[in-house]
Amino acid sequence: MYGAMRDDLKTGLAEIREAGLYKGERVIQSPQRAAVSVTGSEVLNFCANNYLGLADHPALITAAHEALDRWGFGMASVRFICGTQQPHKELEAKLSEFLGTEDTILYSSCFDANAGLFETLLGEQDVIISDELNHASIIDGVRLCKAKRMRYRNRDVADLEQRLQEAAGARYRLIATDGVFSMDGYLAPLDKIVELAERYDALVMVDDSHAVGFTGPTGRGTPELFGVSDKVDILTGTLGKALGGASGGYTSGRAEIIEMLRQRSRPYLFSNSLAPSITAAALATLELLEKSGELLERLRANTELFRRRMTEEGFDLLPGEHPIIPVMIGDAAKAGKMADLLLDQGIYVVGFSYPVVPHGKARIRTQMSAAHSTEDIHRAVDAFVTARSMMD
Repeated sequence: MYGAMRDDLKTGLAEIREAGLYKGERVIQSPQRAAVSVTGSEVLNFCANNYLGLADHPALITAAHEALDRWGFGMASVRFICGTQQPHKELEAKLSEFLGTEDTILYSSCFDANAGLFETLLGEQDVIISDELNHASIIDGVRLCKAKRMRYRNRDVADLEQRLQEAAGARYRLIATDGVFSMDGYLAPLDKIVELAERYDALVMVDDSHAVGFTGPTGRGTPELFGVSDKVDILTGTLGKALGGASGGYTSGRAEIIEMLRQRSRPYLFSNSLAPSITAAALATLELLEKSGELLERLRANTELFRRRMTEEGFDLLPGEHPIIPVMIGDAAKAGKMADLLLDQGIYVVGFSYPVVPHGKARIRTQMSAAHSTEDIHRAVDAFVTARSMMD
């Protein structure tokens, strides 16, 4: 039987390559940081989610080592059997304090947090109203749920209001949105979304993976930025981006919601606990953020500098202020070629094309980090200029 499938797979893979959509993986031969080793050469990394530059921070590495010595390598169990240690409870409490929520539950990833959320809380009498550009984990989580599904146009509050009106007869209405849409760097208008939720008696869920740790005055994320921290019912997020860069996720919010997730959420009940070393490092991250805002200031300065210089050089950037800065190319093959030319000049970026982004919207998605120096930013812009001239 596999012979026929193998032939179909080979044909499909060949078509992906011919269309310039094949996604290869480059091997990094060093720790994740602003400058990494790729194929034996040191290059500046402008494509990682290492927003605060903490992936190789000494304080996190020390905390992880100490946790390994004290708590061991792994739990070999799920939480409710014998997989909960003191660091897990400490991190959940610290995240709740940091985010200003009532309680928090840890997961192996934010993908798991979103996958286990909707079916636990909602049923056939309910409606989920989801932004059309939400992350794949929200989409998959919604598919697992028996609630009716509605979509609204990206960040379009008028369209959202129409969906809320159509869902008036439902028992519960839940609005689901990314806080930041990772392909574009656009922010969800949470102030307006919360206003509509209050008007139409709906719940609000936000996946803040690309915001928590650095967005908002003190890095508490998009709810803080829009002044609605006390009005968002459910927050999901990751420890794998700004908050250390390893793995792990969480759901945070109303106490009763979190308690029900502990009882019924399948990824929580049937997946091993987060490793003690990762848990301890995430705690160290939150302590760093509480003590100093220097990393946030540096990240914002780097973002402003790159946007300004690239605009001056005539590149087509999607507007915004987020450290995700897409450089629009359009053609998938051209985006891939430009990424290769940039790597030759010591700048590590990746071309994004369909199905990650729509047809005709291929781009180089650059991501700023607090670990980048001013010189790194200027070098990257100069490399973009050179690569463009080589493609003309």
